[in-house]
Amino acid sequence: MAENAVTAVQWLSEAGFRTFEITLTTPDAIKIIARLISKTDALIGAGTVTSVKQAKKCIEAGAQYIVSPCVVSDLPAICHQYDIPCILGACTPTELHLAMEAEADAVKIFPVSLMGGSTYIKTLSSIFTGVPLIPTGGIKPNEVQEYLESGAICVGLGGVLVNETLIQQGERRKILEISLEIIQQATKYSS
Repeated sequence: MAENAVTAVQWLSEAGFRTFEITLTTPDAIKIIARLISKTDALIGAGTVTSVKQAKKCIEAGAQYIVSPCVVSDLPAICHQYDIPCILGACTPTELHLAMEAEADAVKIFPVSLMGGSTYIKTLSSIFTGVPLIPTGGIKPNEVQEYLESGAICVGLGGVLVNETLIQQGERRKILEISLEIIQQATKYSS
């Protein structure tokens, strides 16, 4: 599985992606972060970080940003000591508010597909104006533009791009096709 993560980053880089989150649920995640930092000019972050201890290990490995699936109020202060952005996870308006009080640089809204999708992002954006929202969890390639138009600063896509089966089968072309569809969606929004 660790090699699948490295392969995924290589293929997705070829497609044009430049930001990658290696979750701590990935075997040898911290080693992978260090390896990718030394071999690529992409922005490499650590995800599923749930403690200050984990964050410090990731930062020492070279992680360029930290993502938590929840509100860990001490994480932003630690990250900011190293000039590293911290993205805290939230699902509800109360959690989003707590993430901003903790001085998160952005808030990951997860799992967005179970919370109402882009409509939920639009609603949160109207209440929490100016708060950078990053929806993740169940977003389909053809929905990227919709999320961006609803107020997201970017979207997080995992399983659809880092499909273990496709990677193990060497389906580079299929992953590139999906990647190009996503990039086209984002480009439509930014033009």
